[in-house]
Amino acid sequence: MASLSISTVILPSKSILTISSFHGVRVAHFPPTPLPSVWLNRASSSSSNSVVMMAKREEELKEIRTKSTEELNEEIVDLKGELFMLRMQRSARNDIKSSEFWRMRKRVARMLTVKRERELEEGINKRLSRKLDKQWKKSIVPRPPPSLKKKQEEEAAAEAKESA
Repeated sequence: MASLSISTVILPSKSILTISSFHGVRVAHFPPTPLPSVWLNRASSSSSNSVVMMAKREEELKEIRTKSTEELNEEIVDLKGELFMLRMQRSARNDIKSSEFWRMRKRVARMLTVKRERELEEGINKRLSRKLDKQWKKSIVPRPPPSLKKKQEEEAAAEAKESA
């Protein structure tokens, strides 16, 4: 048979110490101590930062929702191309901001979420949605992402300048 005994001891410093004994093992439980005021100040400043971040996300969602489905599809393809270029740069050991991966992936996820919300409004079920996604992915024509196009245009302009 298991024996369990619990006793409570009140210490003079207004803290309660609970000691429990189970099969001869004594375990002391101390009440949680309040956080130092320095930590509380940090928590309040980070919560104000999170409020600003939430406001930015809401603005971004409003901007995404104003776009048509075709525009969303085009931007999703462009962002996925940008992600591919970032991965290539990272594999080539170029200096890149690692936060860009996170931002682009989140932006793609938000766009796909808005796209799915619109499908639900139209009454498209999950199975049909997956079928339409497969068709859409097959219809995508590979093209360079906007950043690569911009870089190529700049290089062409620099070559034209040198030859002139």
